Amino acid sequence: MTDLSPKDFDLIEQKGIDIEQINKQIEAFKRGYPFVKLIAPATIGDGIMKYSEEEVNELIEYYDENKDNYDLLKFVPASGAASRMFKHLFEFVQTYKATSEEISVLEGDTDPNSVGFLLQNLHKMAFYEDLSEMAKTKGTSLETMLELKQFDKVIQMILSDNGLGYGNLPKALLRFHRYTGENRFAIEEHLVEAAHYCTSEFKVAKVHFTISGEHKNNFLTVLDELIPVYEKRFGLRYEISFSEQKPSTDTIAVDMENRPFRNDDGSLLFRPGGHGALIENLNDLKEEIIFVKNIDNIVPDSLRSETYRYKKAIGGLLLQLLEKTFEYLDILDAGFLESHELDEIISFARHNLMINIPASFDGLSEMEKIDYLYGQLNRPVRVCGMVKNEGEPGGGPFWVENSEGVVSLQIVESSQMDLKNEKQAAIINNASHFNPVDLVCGIYDFKGHKFNLPDFVDPQTGFISKKSKDGRDLKALELPGLWNGAMADWITVFVETPLITFNPVKTVNDLLRPQHQA
Repeated sequence: MTDLSPKDFDLIEQKGIDIEQINKQIEAFKRGYPFVKLIAPATIGDGIMKYSEEEVNELIEYYDENKDNYDLLKFVPASGAASRMFKHLFEFVQTYKATSEEISVLEGDTDPNSVGFLLQNLHKMAFYEDLSEMAKTKGTSLETMLELKQFDKVIQMILSDNGLGYGNLPKALLRFHRYTGENRFAIEEHLVEAAHYCTSEFKVAKVHFTISGEHKNNFLTVLDELIPVYEKRFGLRYEISFSEQKPSTDTIAVDMENRPFRNDDGSLLFRPGGHGALIENLNDLKEEIIFVKNIDNIVPDSLRSETYRYKKAIGGLLLQLLEKTFEYLDILDAGFLESHELDEIISFARHNLMINIPASFDGLSEMEKIDYLYGQLNRPVRVCGMVKNEGEPGGGPFWVENSEGVVSLQIVESSQMDLKNEKQAAIINNASHFNPVDLVCGIYDFKGHKFNLPDFVDPQTGFISKKSKDGRDLKALELPGLWNGAMADWITVFVETPLITFNPVKTVNDLLRPQHQA
């Protein structure tokens, strides 16, 4: 990269970014990223495991009996702003004129995704009492504002910083669920979950949140109040930790001619690298078994029993797989195998770890087979819950062939798919399951050493999008997604889980769905 000023070098050094990395990113803008080559959808019996109730119970029992042998942690990406949840509310306050026609439409609107429906059901929201208290501080009452049809002021009070400030807060710090005597924040529900499936024999529940620095004080304030309550309620101790997306994972932006984009003051523009940057945060953790779940995918206590069951079930499966994998790696590491042992390991790799062993494997010598299997088994392992596809937008489980011709199970986002290719579209249309981001990960090897997770990222799975700044178009680069390309070279096992385990909150109106009404 040429034409860099001393100020550019200072900024790059300040962020901890290597110049070579910037050069690679600019080359990626010029070259573009290839679409993922889908081979087939992962389905029940071909890439997705489905367990009977009896088998689920056995996995749960195994987890409960063996989890204390491992250091557990719950990892929650929680840095994203909630502004997209309120997009329709922001649009409403910009256009609302309080005409009698508009008021009539709002009061009669039955569309569950509309502003009118939200206003009609505001009393069902967990933040209703906070909103009511806020109105009192302004010398009025929420009931009066609604009676006077001051709907824009009510919505403004939800969004603005001189109200609840929900338009600028992260989802973690929004009140999601109402209960008798309490209204819980999203972050609060993750504390409850951790107490039920992520607690050690010493009654310690570890939870790690990725946050943005600007909100850290808000997180600390909320948690300082909540943690003593839940420690007393569940008879345990929480160990809460935080991390922020590293500046070194920011990516350079370019103009439409692939030249570095410069701000109005002449400085280079860097942008956050997307959730794929969090592989660095995950890599910094020391725990052995890590559950990963998005901040907004939670339900009230009354619907949570299946969540607990299947969290323990996929946890139990992971522990079983790790135990057997480590046993076989010890044998492979020794280098002397009986023929039946080699056959056992091949069968386990294919049928339990879902590793696609190519036909060329049969032509290898015994030592080459041992080396191949050792490399295939000595990787981080993730067990991922998958739910039946009910039309939700987003990624799903597929068999994928990478640039080196290796076929493996991957979670693929729609942005990675060539939707215009008829053969690829047919594969997509035959997909049966959806990715709810419900993972449990094993990140240590059979000798007790932690894997360096960035070594297992597929750099060819990034994403380029078009954005704008200061009225000028630019191209932005997102790193391989956390559960997509960032975990592309992990051992991946998919398990069908019930639909109730997936209830994300994409808009504020989703909190009015029955699944979020306690």
